[in-house]
Amino acid sequence: MEAVGYTNFRNNLKKYIKQVNDDADTLVITSNSDPDEQAVLMSKRDYDAMKETMYIMNNPSLVSKIRQGLKQIDEHKTQVHELLTDYSDD
Repeated sequence: MEAVGYTNFRNNLKKYIKQVNDDADTLVITSNSDPDEQAVLMSKRDYDAMKETMYIMNNPSLVSKIRQGLKQIDEHKTQVHELLTDYSDD
């Protein structure tokens, strides 16, 4: 994770936005005047993935289903089947 000062970040905003999108890494933006004032820049793609992971991990029912599925994979208790394409109630 790279860190950059606020002034440098402001002067090179486009470069840093491209960098976090290309590298899939975060960038810490620091302030020389106040060390407690820091921010993190990340791509929207990575932010969306992080939010989705947080949603899943905060839902005990989903976590339980994921663990159950992983256990079935470990125990070789899986089946291959065709995906259903007809979602009608007929």
